Amino acid sequence: MSNRTQVSWSNRFVTALVVVVVAAALYPLFRWAVLDAVWRSQGADACKAASGACWPVIAEKGTLILFGRYPAAELWRPALASALLLGTAIATAMPRFWNKSLLLAWIGAPLSFFVLMGGGVFGLSDVPSNQWGGLPITIMLSVLGIGCAFPLGILLACGRLSSKPVIRWIATSYIEAVRGVPLITVLFMATFILPLLLPAGWNISAMVRAQVAIILFTAAYLAEVVRAGMQTVPKGQFEACEALGISRFETYVKVVLPQALSMVIAPTINTFVTVLKDTSLVAIVSISELLMTARQALADPVWRTHFIEVYVFIAVIYFVFCFAMGKWSKSLERAYIFSKGRE
Repeated sequence: MSNRTQVSWSNRFVTALVVVVVAAALYPLFRWAVLDAVWRSQGADACKAASGACWPVIAEKGTLILFGRYPAAELWRPALASALLLGTAIATAMPRFWNKSLLLAWIGAPLSFFVLMGGGVFGLSDVPSNQWGGLPITIMLSVLGIGCAFPLGILLACGRLSSKPVIRWIATSYIEAVRGVPLITVLFMATFILPLLLPAGWNISAMVRAQVAIILFTAAYLAEVVRAGMQTVPKGQFEACEALGISRFETYVKVVLPQALSMVIAPTINTFVTVLKDTSLVAIVSISELLMTARQALADPVWRTHFIEVYVFIAVIYFVFCFAMGKWSKSLERAYIFSKGRE
């Protein structure tokens, strides 16, 4: 028997062993979540005798988890507002929509979000921001955090590579200062310290301060990702553009950045995924995003013992969004590789 055959059989054996171990480990979870679970909503008492999950807690508390304490009669507003932001993000993920209309969408979608959520105009009843919560807040913090931080990160990356010492020093100082502290520190500063520095009479909502903190924090990390991509572009291309009389601005916009961004697709999307998951940290500063509304739902003593089901539900929501961004990253990479192969 050849060495190649022996390696092949050993690989098959290891693969089969891993499959058996994983199946043995996951079966108790499958049994708890599906086979022994209670599915029909018959109240919390119906789950006491069950050995599996109690999914009626999601039906009972799902509205509170997804939308917080938003008025029940107006739930169509946060649903529509979230759909507009998600739709804009999805359109941005598709190269065929990259035109001037997309820029207008990025202006209109956030404005529409705040109009729908807050009301007070166009016949919509006023809903204060302390009643906002759940999935719309997580989507807002993520989409606006990514959408605003990305161009700012590009500017910071260009500034760090600038030939002008002052601009390079400012960009470098900002990036290193922000990357040197955890996000929770920035959130605490925006929530508790910034109001002390504002002039008398100024009042910026905690949600806006948290959003700005996420944007500024994310931009510093994206700047380093973009800078790494820009440094892979050969210096000869800069010299060629200069010889042709192309301005520095056009060189960056039309030559350098398209190549740089295509080289760092995976780390860029990875940063986006991190932003989505890090929005859960705003619960620490009492902003009712998805994790906070889950905790509010579990404040009900009737359903408090079924916290595992609630957190599994939250985990599935985060997984769906993160998995979608992962698939988007792979599709962009395949499109880039295909376009390079045709050149």
